[in-house]
Amino acid sequence: MEIAPFLSLARSLARSLCDSTWSPLENKKFEEALARYDKDTTDCWHRIAKAVGSKTIEEVKRHYELLVKDVKRIESGKVPLPNYQGTDSDDDAAADNDDEW
Repeated sequence: MEIAPFLSLARSLARSLCDSTWSPLENKKFEEALARYDKDTTDCWHRIAKAVGSKTIEEVKRHYELLVKDVKRIESGKVPLPNYQGTDSDDDAAADNDDEW
């Protein structure tokens, strides 16, 4: 019996599980847990998954990897910033000089 087809199926299943959709509430819980637990926290992935409540440790790790990748793309300028209607360079300059939130 050849094992290669089973490995391929297992990898495909793992990818589909990791690429599951996240609701806004799950994302909010994920973000709050990331703020609470850092990489040095004992069992941080377990704690984050528990805080989200509906995702496995592997799903949480994959979601974090995608988040890091997105942030790097944004910071490198590969993702254009949105151009909101009603804003111009004068508004941006005024906002930069505003010390208040």
